Amino acid sequence: MSAADFRKLADLFPNETVTHSYVQDIQLPPAAGKVGGESPGTFALVTLDNGLDHSKPTTLGPNTLVELGMVLEGLRERAARGEIVGVGITGKPYYLVAGADLSAVKSLDSREHGLWMAQLGHDVYATLANLGVPSFAFINGVALGGGLEIALQSTYRTVSAGAGALALPEAFIGLVPGWGGVYLLPRLIGPENAVKVMIENPLSNNRSLSGPEAFQLGVADAIFEPADFVEQSIAWAAKVISGEIAPERSSAVDPTDPVVARRWEAAVAAGRSFVEAKTSNASPAPGKVLDIMDANRTMRQQESAELECDTLADLMQTDEFRSTVYAFLDLVQKRSKRPAGAPDRKLARPVTKIGVVGAGLMASQLALLFARQLKVPVVMTDIDQARVDKGVGYVHAEVDKLLEKKRISPDAANRTRALVTGSVSKEAFADADFVIEAVFEELNVKKQVFAEVEAIVSADCILATNTSSLSVTAMAEDLLHPERLVGFHFFNPVAVMPLLEIVRAPKTDDAVLATAFELAKGLKKTAVLVKDAAAFVVNRILLRLMGEVTAAFDEGTPAEVADNALRPMGLPMTPFTLGAMVGLPVAQHVQESLHAAFGDRFAVSQNLQKLIDNGIKSIWAPGSEKTSPDGKPVIPAETLALMSFGSSPSTAVEVLHRTQDALAEEIGLMLAEGVVAGPEDIDLCVIMGAGWPMFLGGITPYLDRVGASERVNGKRFLAPGVASRPA
Repeated sequence: MSAADFRKLADLFPNETVTHSYVQDIQLPPAAGKVGGESPGTFALVTLDNGLDHSKPTTLGPNTLVELGMVLEGLRERAARGEIVGVGITGKPYYLVAGADLSAVKSLDSREHGLWMAQLGHDVYATLANLGVPSFAFINGVALGGGLEIALQSTYRTVSAGAGALALPEAFIGLVPGWGGVYLLPRLIGPENAVKVMIENPLSNNRSLSGPEAFQLGVADAIFEPADFVEQSIAWAAKVISGEIAPERSSAVDPTDPVVARRWEAAVAAGRSFVEAKTSNASPAPGKVLDIMDANRTMRQQESAELECDTLADLMQTDEFRSTVYAFLDLVQKRSKRPAGAPDRKLARPVTKIGVVGAGLMASQLALLFARQLKVPVVMTDIDQARVDKGVGYVHAEVDKLLEKKRISPDAANRTRALVTGSVSKEAFADADFVIEAVFEELNVKKQVFAEVEAIVSADCILATNTSSLSVTAMAEDLLHPERLVGFHFFNPVAVMPLLEIVRAPKTDDAVLATAFELAKGLKKTAVLVKDAAAFVVNRILLRLMGEVTAAFDEGTPAEVADNALRPMGLPMTPFTLGAMVGLPVAQHVQESLHAAFGDRFAVSQNLQKLIDNGIKSIWAPGSEKTSPDGKPVIPAETLALMSFGSSPSTAVEVLHRTQDALAEEIGLMLAEGVVAGPEDIDLCVIMGAGWPMFLGGITPYLDRVGASERVNGKRFLAPGVASRPA
């Protein structure tokens, strides 16, 4: 590919936020023991900076890469003339660089342009790797994807002890580390650790490495404190250049060694097993990462580069990649920060004290979250002192665990414990600004709670319900001030799940709603505004899905066929596993609520009821050598004996199509009812509230992709090109 082609590619992006490459010449200090002696020479430090504050990460688009390439080419010429003895590359505060510009990558609508982008990165990075003098990456902050690959292409690396988010997350976003990472990383830190960084971490909620973790793995040669990180790194580089320091790399391996070759093959095989377990191979990208790693064990770097470029060019045109970018950028990064329908935040009222009705597990989790994140007093109530003490005790025990894991300081731990108190009297809510109930999921119980609370609290106090399926409107019917009630539905476990469904009843006023959204922001939750309709969004979708699979099972479909039929979707767990996790009684209760609201679309399984009546918590049980030689779970004979089945079994494909069509129908109805503002909110909810994979794009792009949307509703949920290749 020629320079003219690179320029042509860059010209396609006139509005790119360019990360500029600024060069500063630095005279290196003399080596130790040579005070007053000569400097080793001039060191060129390149700083990558887009000129914006820390809220706008530096990224690598075509124009950025062209400029960086020109700067590096100039430095290579200076090195050849003997003007510089080394080159360093670092970033603006908090960032080395946050990887490729995904918006730019997504807009590459031809394979040829995608190939050019891949080749451009390799061309620039090859210059960095062949400057004629040692190159140093000073990893001062975030280094993702192509940002970490810049560091890997350098001769030496230092990392800040304060740096966070070092990763090669491409398998998570539907691509491969395409600028040398798949070749360089396993040779640097060993094949097992490379699979951890390139496969296991991305597919485990996009986990990343801290600076110290990266140093421990051998990604960096030295680690320094953040206060004077660049200065320390330059001094260290001077010692390397002068020969005073010779960095050792104990984790580096030679793949031509027969022992390493066997380790390499085993690591790739383990990676494939991990991908199968996590995604059912529903997304092509993780497998492609392993394909390249498997192949490049016997390749030269240039051969691997060609394979990386071809693979990247192919993946950039897949619907899975485009769905991931839609989910990650359009939804998680953008829409979640500007919730559709949220009132003006200026209407929000201050919240200086919070009341929690109930002291059970969910209530205790809420109390801990409020105290930790909002740092305001939280008082819990329950019907007797034993329950109150248990709830407060839970909070204190969880704080102790955080302290033990060093995730909270001793002072913060003491403050958090002091903020959470308990009482057997709701009079403790008299000066609260916000009171949320987390009691038994029964409408009359909740109405009674709110009647008691309203008689005590001030006129401005907001009342909230954590109901998962009941009508917020019905709860407000007997209130003197129904406008003060809002749904505030968390997902379990509260500390982990990011979604908060904020439910507006017909009389909920804007100030109450605005306060709810501000609280969600303070709690670091993703808030979505939903209409008061049975089970709101996530539970309605999950229960429709679980209901279809359970119905197929009741009709006579073998359990292993029914429960595994949705594996091609790559969901985080099977329907029967999900049912056991949330609890069969809870799932059945929500299903009954939905059946009452929507009829036979939500059938209530009599087989599940028989299991609940007999105290059985899961359809599956772990297999033994006698019952399951292959180690797979089984349905115990005593469980089967309780149930009765029809004589109309389905195939796995039939169950999958049935479920796809049911979801397309339900989401179509939800949008027609105005439960949310648009399909984007449906997708955001299932990603943040149910852990659905990014490569699905949520749920609506998947239903569009498999044709269910048009089969059932006669049209797609999203226009072509939003989360798929343009038409």
